[in-house]
Amino acid sequence: MVETQKIAHYLFELYGKEEGQKALAGIETLIAQYRTKISPCTYDLSQEDMILITYGDQVVRVDEEPLVTLKHFLDEQVKEVINTVHILPFYPYSSDDGFSVIDYKDVSPRMGAWEHIEALGKEYRLMFDGVINHISQYSYWFKSFLAGEEKYRGFFIDMDPSVDLSKVVRPRTLPLLHEYKDETGKLHYIWTTFSKDQVDLNYKNYKVLLAVLDALLFYVQKGAKIIRLDAIAFVWKEIGTECIHLPQTHALIRLMRTVLHEVSSELMIITETNVPHEENISYFGDGENEAQMVYNFALPPLLAHTMLTENTTALTKWAKSLQLPGDKVCFFNFTASHDGCGLRPVSSLLDQKEIDHLVETVEKRGGYVSYRATQEGGKSPYELNASYIDIVSDPSESNEIRAKKMLLTQAVMLAMPGVPGIYFHSLVGSVSDREAVKKTAQFRSINREKLNYDLLAKELETPGNLRAMIFRGYKKLLSIRKNEPLFHPYGEFSFLELGENLFAIVRTLKNEDQKLLALYNFSDKMISCNIAAYIPFPAMEIIANERLENATIILAPYAIKWIKYKEDIS
Repeated sequence: MVETQKIAHYLFELYGKEEGQKALAGIETLIAQYRTKISPCTYDLSQEDMILITYGDQVVRVDEEPLVTLKHFLDEQVKEVINTVHILPFYPYSSDDGFSVIDYKDVSPRMGAWEHIEALGKEYRLMFDGVINHISQYSYWFKSFLAGEEKYRGFFIDMDPSVDLSKVVRPRTLPLLHEYKDETGKLHYIWTTFSKDQVDLNYKNYKVLLAVLDALLFYVQKGAKIIRLDAIAFVWKEIGTECIHLPQTHALIRLMRTVLHEVSSELMIITETNVPHEENISYFGDGENEAQMVYNFALPPLLAHTMLTENTTALTKWAKSLQLPGDKVCFFNFTASHDGCGLRPVSSLLDQKEIDHLVETVEKRGGYVSYRATQEGGKSPYELNASYIDIVSDPSESNEIRAKKMLLTQAVMLAMPGVPGIYFHSLVGSVSDREAVKKTAQFRSINREKLNYDLLAKELETPGNLRAMIFRGYKKLLSIRKNEPLFHPYGEFSFLELGENLFAIVRTLKNEDQKLLALYNFSDKMISCNIAAYIPFPAMEIIANERLENATIILAPYAIKWIKYKEDIS
């Protein structure tokens, strides 16, 4: 009854009492329908949770469904260290490598079928995408809207092009409205936040909400333990506002979480909001009513800045400001994804000169920069498009140095408070795929290469190969993290200031006398650091499995030290 009252409260807030009552009846029907199909289970986060971010057709073989090949890779290469898989949109799509969904409830035949998703779900926890801000222009929903079908009337935002929309925050330089003709030849100007092929849904129509909730509940039925709400910050529109982070958006997330938990209380929601840090963490809500995990979007560009400058000042200052609204939420830490390395999250953390330095370096190394339109009519750098290893290391450097730099950034991410998200191409040491950009004319293609599994497997076993060096080192770090409770996602954390070249994280657990100091040298110099003021000795460095008797620590260039100690040791 309490949850029903909560749902009704959110619905009345969004739609008023009359429409809200209709929506409530529809939601109650959905809940009753899916309760009979979904078995409850428990899902408690621990240090063992590490999420591989991958496309369903990330690895391929001739005459084999890609989802089957993906399972072969997981089972044969990483099963001992990866327990959760984020399969990027595997639904039928028309563009953007899956993020322009044609049918929310189907699997793209170019990848496989639901049986293959379910087979993965038997061995791994699964994270699905809820691409619910927009849908493909080729979807049945949009085609039916243009055909004038009553059921889909009001599913999309049909605007008068003379309306002033200048306040709307734009993540792209493309037009906000695009033209479409209906079956009578009439022109419609439809709201498209991202592209003409990605048509925004109109959540002011409660029937859209019901249709989307049906899709999300279907994902839970099919094995999703985590649902990622893609581009959720833009989901509600109000003319005359910026149309981002609106109160209705937060109410909608609270509503969705409440409805989903009525059927699957263990389900976790993660919000994807590539925006300045303070805006991003607002999606935790009060710590119990919105996202359980939020992408830590400032981390990738800050790590890149730190590596390029060999100066940890900005990274440490930001890290020391990190706070969580409760003990039931945590960050989703990552350094790379299918998208580029976003710059908006560090707009208040780095100055323009520092951002320009990132942009210029990536372009010198053969990468690209995507821009967004500003309210002043100009454009601003939005994201860096390159493989992450090409952002943090120079392609002209030796494989040994490149691997050390890459693994250093990954080791920071693995020790940060929260759950790590590991992009497939970072795990296997992929460099930028500039040829793909020439073929697609899309900058993001540079970090979305699909790989032949048999060739990849050989490279991962070849001594001296960059892929092999990174993959071997990465798996070792993952194995250590998996077996160390001090890396628990909900564990306590703090950060030390040990000089401009060093970054230091302290991890602790409540009611435990053991602690862990993660220490990183971001410079190309040998550094001596006395840490007697911070930890007692003896201690144990758990990567090299080396007992430390001396408080003076010597760190080689780009060295990583994970030092475990007892707080009250005699």
